Amino acid sequence: MKVAVIGANGQLGSDLVAAFSQNGDTVIALNHSDIEVADRKSVSGALVAVVPHVIVNTTAMHHVENCESEPEKAFAVNALGPRNLALLARDQDAVLMHVSTDYVFDGAKGTPYTEEDAPRPLNVYGVTKLAGEHFVRATAPRHFVIRTSGLYGKSPCRAKGGLNFIELMLKLAKERGKVRVVDSEVVSPTSTEELAQQIVRLSRSDSYGLCHATAEGSCSWHAFAAEIFALTATPVDLQVAEPNEFPAKVARPIYSVLENRVLKKAGLNVFKPWQEALQKYLGERVKSPSTQLAS
Repeated sequence: MKVAVIGANGQLGSDLVAAFSQNGDTVIALNHSDIEVADRKSVSGALVAVVPHVIVNTTAMHHVENCESEPEKAFAVNALGPRNLALLARDQDAVLMHVSTDYVFDGAKGTPYTEEDAPRPLNVYGVTKLAGEHFVRATAPRHFVIRTSGLYGKSPCRAKGGLNFIELMLKLAKERGKVRVVDSEVVSPTSTEELAQQIVRLSRSDSYGLCHATAEGSCSWHAFAAEIFALTATPVDLQVAEPNEFPAKVARPIYSVLENRVLKKAGLNVFKPWQEALQKYLGERVKSPSTQLAS
C-alpha cells in the first residue's frame, strides 16, 4: 500500500516510517515543512497528487502548558487539522489513522478506561484532542482513532526537550545520584516501536472506529523509574516525591490507564506487558549509541 505518514520525523512518526517500510509498503514521509495540517490548502497540496491508500496522522500540539496559553493554536492543530485530513481522506476514499491521547479522560475512574467510557478532559490539550477525534469520526467513513498513553521511543520528542522519560531518568541518575519521582500518577508506558507495529496491523483490517492502544499493564512513574534503574543496574537513590513537590501548572489525569478492549475483541492486539517493551528498548539502547545522543 501507499502510506502517508504525517509527522514522520517525530518520536512515533519515525518508527511508523520504519514499520510500514519493513512491511513492504511505499511510505510518503511528511514533516512540518511539507504539510501544515491546520491549513486545508497545505493538506491538499501535500496529499492530493500522492493519492495515498492510508494517511497516518501523528501530528499534535501536545505541550500541555502551551496549549493552555494558546488555545486557538491548539484547536487549529489538534481539532481542525484532523478535520482537514478527514475531509481529504473522505474525498479520496483513503483510510485515515489518527493518533489521540489518554488525556481525553479525567483520571477519576480508578480502573482502566475502555472505549465505551465517556471522555471528560481536564485541560485545553485534552479538549482539543477530543474535538479532533469527533471531527475524524464524523467525517472520514474509513477511519481509526487510536488513543495511546505514556509514549517513549528512540527518536527525540521535541516537546519534551529531546528526552523521553527513560533518558531523563538515566541522565538525572548519572548527574545527581539521587532522583525523586511521583508515585501518585499511574499510566501504561508504551513503546513507539510497538505502537507502530500495532498501527501497521490495524491498517490491514477493516475494524474501523475508536480503539485504545497501549502496552499491557500499568505502573506509577516511580515504579517505571525503578524498573529502568533495575534493568540497567544503575546506582541511584530513588525516592518518592512528596505530594505537590512538583506542582503541575495545568490539571492532568492522575490515572489514565487504557484497556485495549476493541483490539482484543477483534484479535488484533499486539501489545506485550510494558516491562518487556522497556527491556527491549534498553537492550537496543546499549547496542545503538545513537539512541543516547539526546542525553
